[in-house]
Amino acid sequence: AVNHFAAVTNANSEEQLGPGRGRHLAIVLDNVVISAPVIKSRIDGEGIISGGFEDIKEARELATLLNAGALPVPVQIVENRTVSATLGADSVALSLKAGLIGLLAVLVFMFAYYRLPGAMANLALVIYVFLTLAVLWLFQATLTLPGIAGIIISIGMAVDANVIIFERLKEELRTQKPLETAIDVAFSRAWTAIIDSNVASLITGTVLYMLGTGAVKGFAITLIIGVAVSLFTAVTVTRLFMKLMIRTKAGHNLAWYGV
Repeated sequence: AVNHFAAVTNANSEEQLGPGRGRHLAIVLDNVVISAPVIKSRIDGEGIISGGFEDIKEARELATLLNAGALPVPVQIVENRTVSATLGADSVALSLKAGLIGLLAVLVFMFAYYRLPGAMANLALVIYVFLTLAVLWLFQATLTLPGIAGIIISIGMAVDANVIIFERLKEELRTQKPLETAIDVAFSRAWTAIIDSNVASLITGTVLYMLGTGAVKGFAITLIIGVAVSLFTAVTVTRLFMKLMIRTKAGHNLAWYGV
């Protein structure tokens, strides 16, 4: 079908018929001709419509209608909205505030429920936030509203691995294992579940990035970066802190582990 279309457009183009003699190619949507540009040259796969637009708005409306032609239902432009810079800045500020509140809530919960290990996880979570922002800065990523949403979601996911590890740690300590041995066993046995959950999230983020556009891609990028960084901080950083913690006297008090 593509080769036939290319042959037809080539036969009716100005390249074949001469300047000013190219035939029109009608573009019809819902039995209405939305555009009829002159065929300048052979169209093989992709074409360009140029000239004849009063302003950029008219060109965008045509592009929207052309994209709508790929859908099985009739589509028309009902409303266009432009968000002012002030309103956009307010939305970003509110989103950052929501992210900060969410981070504080997670920090309080982790310390209240898991006590000393929770405090170590909180330190790792703070490091996670800074590492995520550093990676975004390294790639010169713009922090949009969907991007902020991705970071907020990944904050909750960042402690997911710690929750699995700490619950496993409690089980190991209840079997009277030595503290250092219990920590090693908890991390090793929780690793499979941690990998499964994080890989599933990475696959989801990758699909959103590959198939999505605009805001969806921004969300997907921060989600992927957040999950990758959280996997590092939850396993490596938290484990390092806990190894250092058991070298102290307070680190051997099982009451601080919720046991």
